[in-house]
Amino acid sequence: DLGVQSGIVDRAGAWYSYKDTRIGQGKDNAREFLRENPVMAREIENLVREKYGVALLAPVTETPKSKAASDDEAKA
Repeated sequence: DLGVQSGIVDRAGAWYSYKDTRIGQGKDNAREFLRENPVMAREIENLVREKYGVALLAPVTETPKSKAASDDEAKA
């Protein structure tokens, strides 16, 4: 909601998008997309934090999916 209010996330009808990426139709789908894409989620969160003068968080360097894949490779 803050992303839309601050103009960082666009909303057209039920669709939410960030830059050129559609992140979901409806708030629940957009929320799920951001859970699955933590790098983008952190980028949006930091832009919102910057706009409101709140301390930024460290960037996310890998997604949970890629971490799971690297854990599997380490076990092999």
